[in-house]
Amino acid sequence: MEDSHHGSVFLVLLVLCVLLTLSEAGSRKPRAAACAPWCPPNSTCVSATACRCLPGFSSLSGEIITNPSESCDDINECGPPLTVSCGRFADCQNTDGSYHCTCIPGYELVAGGTTFRNESENTCQDVEECKQKPKICKSRSICVNTQGSYTCKCQPGFELNPKDPKLCTDVNECSGGLNPCHQTTHCLNFVGGYECRCRPGWKPVPGSPNGPNNTVCEDVDECSSGQHPCHTSTHCVNTPGSYKCRCPQGWVPKPGFSNNQKTTVCEEFTFPTPTLPPEIKSKRLSSYFKEVQDLERKFKSTEPQNTIKGFIQSVDNLLENPEDLEALALPERHHIATILLFNLELILRSLAKVMPKAPFTYYSPSDTALSLMIKDPGNDNVTVGHALAKMLLNWAVATGAEDSNNGRGPIVPTVAGIFSSRNMQKMVVNASLDLDPKKISELEKTYEGPIRGAQLRIVSAINSVFLSNKNTEKLDSPVTFAFSHLQESGQQKTPGPRQELICAFWKHDHVRGGHWATTGCRTLGSGSNSTTCQCNHLSSFAILMAHYDVEDWRLTLITKVGLSLSVICLLLCILTFLLVRPIQSSRTTVHLHLCICLLVGSTIFLVGIENEGGQVGLRCRLVAGLLHYWFLAAFCWMSLEGLELYFLVVHVFQGQGLGKLWLYLIGYGVPLLIVAISAASAAALKIQGYGRASYCWLDRDHGFLWSFLGPVTVIILCNAVIFVTTVWKLTQKFAEINPDMKKLKKARVLTITAIAQLFVLGCTWVFGLFLLDTRSWLLTYTFTVLNCLQGLFLFVLHCLLNKKVREEYRKWACRVTGNKYSEFATTSTSGSSHNQSRALRPSESGM
Repeated sequence: MEDSHHGSVFLVLLVLCVLLTLSEAGSRKPRAAACAPWCPPNSTCVSATACRCLPGFSSLSGEIITNPSESCDDINECGPPLTVSCGRFADCQNTDGSYHCTCIPGYELVAGGTTFRNESENTCQDVEECKQKPKICKSRSICVNTQGSYTCKCQPGFELNPKDPKLCTDVNECSGGLNPCHQTTHCLNFVGGYECRCRPGWKPVPGSPNGPNNTVCEDVDECSSGQHPCHTSTHCVNTPGSYKCRCPQGWVPKPGFSNNQKTTVCEEFTFPTPTLPPEIKSKRLSSYFKEVQDLERKFKSTEPQNTIKGFIQSVDNLLENPEDLEALALPERHHIATILLFNLELILRSLAKVMPKAPFTYYSPSDTALSLMIKDPGNDNVTVGHALAKMLLNWAVATGAEDSNNGRGPIVPTVAGIFSSRNMQKMVVNASLDLDPKKISELEKTYEGPIRGAQLRIVSAINSVFLSNKNTEKLDSPVTFAFSHLQESGQQKTPGPRQELICAFWKHDHVRGGHWATTGCRTLGSGSNSTTCQCNHLSSFAILMAHYDVEDWRLTLITKVGLSLSVICLLLCILTFLLVRPIQSSRTTVHLHLCICLLVGSTIFLVGIENEGGQVGLRCRLVAGLLHYWFLAAFCWMSLEGLELYFLVVHVFQGQGLGKLWLYLIGYGVPLLIVAISAASAAALKIQGYGRASYCWLDRDHGFLWSFLGPVTVIILCNAVIFVTTVWKLTQKFAEINPDMKKLKKARVLTITAIAQLFVLGCTWVFGLFLLDTRSWLLTYTFTVLNCLQGLFLFVLHCLLNKKVREEYRKWACRVTGNKYSEFATTSTSGSSHNQSRALRPSESGM
């Protein structure tokens, strides 16, 4: 019951509250309707037509705003004119609608706050940063508190880093113009300071300390004090602050050492003094050796260039004025040349070792040239030389295995030099040449015959090459040379026929004293002004113009004289066969055309067989083709000679011979057919065929020569069979016709007849088939003599030994001389021996 009573009371009170609220809201509505709705931010409504700015804000018209376009803006209490005061060490900070005060940087309120409103609340005091942050400054700097801040000061000997004011760096008192030490001392800077100390080789003057900035030093005389470690082979020379070890007079630094250094080691310098061989007696050479010995006595290690120039001058004087040396025999003269070249290399190599490490070139007034290269060992390619000669070599070759230190001791400089003399040619005049066997083989293949020697002409200076490496008989890598040609008027500059520019070296010879050789050298190329060579060894070199003696001059003379005589005899035979009527027959026709073919072939051979230019041109090919045709035609007519002889002796019937048409077809048609087929085959196979480098004849390559040898071999074999048959038949006929003929006379007649047939049938050419090796002088001379004189033999056999021809010759001789020809002696002689002439008629008719 009590609970329900309390609930009724609560409900009544709630209803009363709601009614009161509604009544209050109804009473406010009329007043709100009287307030201005356009009041700007930071303002309050006053009436329906006015607004008021909040405290800390103002408008242009003042505190009350009646214009809707105005606004209430913040009042800057901290700006001028200053309306508030914060006090010392404080700044006014404006805020939106108000302000507050803060201590300036480096100050703080005693109470620990951050802001305050007026001066009376100001308790700002200085902040001691160095105590609060003891490590605020970096190493080697000191924190110093200041009013409102702090600074970092550097310790003595340090300065602030411009990029970092908290960092101190060392001051280098010894750099630039800051050096505070005496000029005789050395300023040594260290972190935070410096010292003035004496340099090595100096000491403080008496009474002067070593270290402070007032230190003064003086030179230490190491030589007099005995403090120097110079080698016993040197002299000590004191210098300001140091000393040098210098070689005494007549001594030079050992290889790998330099003079005037603390490590210098010296040795006594001596020339490799040449000695005159006891078997050579020459006042001029003795005088030269004395000059070299004088140079040795006057030698100064500081002037090796002057000694080299003096030595070259002595060599020039000897070669320009050899005097009694020119009267010596060639072997002795060549032996002296070998001695001079050998000693020249030794002396120049020794002098080069004391030269500074730099290139050196010298030209004497006599056009003698010397070029030296002195440098440390290496493995690069180096060019050494002058205007007369140059060489390209790997520097390791110049050093050699013996001169390389391999890390054991000082580095020994390597020497390479090339000495060129024009006048040295006087000492090697008329020296012989030994060709390399491989070179001889190449030349014999080129010239198709043995090389019997060479005529030499030196076209360059004599060039002596020397290196530090003394073992130059077989180099690890070849050396390339370029030798200039000497420009002499009237001398042939380019090689002619059977001539060649070769690179040769001078070689000692116990028998000849010395000679030129080519083994180990090859010519890479030649121009009008120089020749390039490559050799696997070193010596003294020269470029030679070699004219090879390919032909035996005796054989050449026999060939030219024999052919010339044969041409004359063949011409007489032709005239005889044409003009002597009593001997006209089919055999005479064969004789005539055989002589014509041999005459034309021999004439062409004499005039054009040699190919002087070395190039196979149209002229050479034409000559080779004509020789091919006319000599084949000659052999074809020889075969017809054999055929006619076979009919005459074996069948003994004159009328069984061939007609003239067949003779001409065989004699001229067959060789023409062979030549045509050969030329067409060569063109089809694209081979040279006709013409060689040395002779205008058939080429040996590709078997083309057999287009001549094949038919010739067949003809010679057939004629050889006919020859044997003829001799056998003649032997029988002599026995049948006249059995009482004496054996000696019978043998003589048979021999003459057989020899005649050998030449008529061309059987002597069989020697050429067996001439496989041109070095066989017996076969060569036999073949040349027999076949060059074939025209002479034909004239003797067919004309001089023929009775009818001799009678005609007598008639012609009488007509020319005006004497009357008498037939009585001839007739009587002919009649008395009528029977014998009938028996020997074959011989009389030209067999």
